[in-house]
This record gives sequence, structure tokens and C-alpha cells, in this order.
Amino acid sequence: MLTHPERTKEELVAWIRDYFEQNGPACSAVVGISGGKDSSVVAAALCKEALGVERVVGVLMPNDVQSDIDDAKEVVAHLGIPYMIVNIGNAYRALTEAIVQGEGFFNVTGRTDLARDAEINTPPRLRMATLYAVGQNLPHGARVANTCNGSEDYVGYSTKFGDAAGDFSPLANLVVEEVRQIGRLLDIPRHLVDKTPSDGLSGQSDEDKLGFTYAVLDRYIRTGEIEDIQTKDRIDYLQRINRHKLELMPSFKPSTL
Repeated sequence: MLTHPERTKEELVAWIRDYFEQNGPACSAVVGISGGKDSSVVAAALCKEALGVERVVGVLMPNDVQSDIDDAKEVVAHLGIPYMIVNIGNAYRALTEAIVQGEGFFNVTGRTDLARDAEINTPPRLRMATLYAVGQNLPHGARVANTCNGSEDYVGYSTKFGDAAGDFSPLANLVVEEVRQIGRLLDIPRHLVDKTPSDGLSGQSDEDKLGFTYAVLDRYIRTGEIEDIQTKDRIDYLQRINRHKLELMPSFKPSTL
């Protein structure tokens, strides 16, 4: 874990400030606020410190009802950042209906409804489209914050072109416990920093879905040490099959032009 979390926190703030100086000196940071530790830390607190309260816009995006939306509201209220709430429920239902009722859907898929993975991954993709749309309506433009952490990225626990997207990624090289170390130094409610991580989509905690704890994963990432061989095999498998989420899209390069 971080030996000097205070120094890392200051480096993060400087990194965000430098990114914006080079990629949009007047732009705002747009952050999807879920009420979890990552969006609270990145988002809000680090970006606020780096850019100032008026240049951080929080966007809350429930899919109809969000059980922990009060946590998201607490974040933006505590930080005093401007925010808006966009309920994606109608958009999700409309898109789902358009797909499953589309001409040829049954012939191609043999289904009359969305597969479970599509049900889970479509809302994050709608949310990312929402963040970019909000950003393009701001007076001086915006850059969208990616709030995934290094533990999630390592095992591909994100939605490609959904929460895995963004313009800058402050937490990509920090594992979960390191994010918590940073969070404890920031002006955000402690209970949100220590909140049990959940995707807010499946009704399960992250660790329930993954089948191992972040403590085990973090230790394995940082030291290579792990006791349970089955857990090691599962982590290695997830890392291998999800590596594409972190790589640039492959493109063909002709030998001659």
C-alpha cells in the first residue's frame, strides 16, 4: 500500500491540474457521481482541489430508482459542486424496446428480450453518453473523468465504453485500499470512503460477484502473493480475458501506401 499517501494525494492533484492546463485550460471536469468511494474521491474531491469548485460538475444518473442515491446527493452537497440529476430510466427502456422489437432481432438472436449481460452493461454506456453530452453543453467545454481504480481495471470489472471510458483517469494505477488511503485525507464523509463497493446494477457487492475480496486482489497485484490457488487462477483468468478493455482498438496498418 502507499508508503506516503499524503505525497501521492498532492501528486494526484498536481497531475489533474497539469492535465487540464495542457488539454483544456478553461474546461470543467464532468464526473458521474454514484455515491461510492471512487467517484467521491476522484471526482469530486481531487478535481475540486485541483480545479476549484466551479469547474467540477457532478452528474447523478439513476436508472429509475437508485437505492443509494442519497449517498450521491451527500457527496455533491458536502463538496458544494454544481450538479444535475439525469434519470436514464426512460432512455434505457426506449433503447431496450427498440432493440428487442427491431426488425430481425429474433431471427438473428433467437431471443425476445435482452441477455442479462446486455441488461447490466447498457446503463453504464448510456451514462457515459450522458456525461459527454453534458460536457458539450458547458460554456467552456469539459473533460470526462474516468473513475475506475486499478483493482477493477486489473480484472476487467468495468463496462467497455461505459464506466471504462473517459478522458483522464486519476485512479487507474491505485488499488482499492490505496484509493481509500487517499480518500481518508480528503474532505469527504468517511463512511463513503469505507462503503462496500457495488456496481449498483446487479444487486450484489463487487466482492460477491468477483468471488474474492479486494484485499486479496490488492495484495496479489502489489506483491504477487496469494494463498489460494483457485483464487489465483480466477484472477489470472479474468485479467487475461479482459485485457482488451485497457488496450487501444487494434487497427490495420498496410505494408505500403
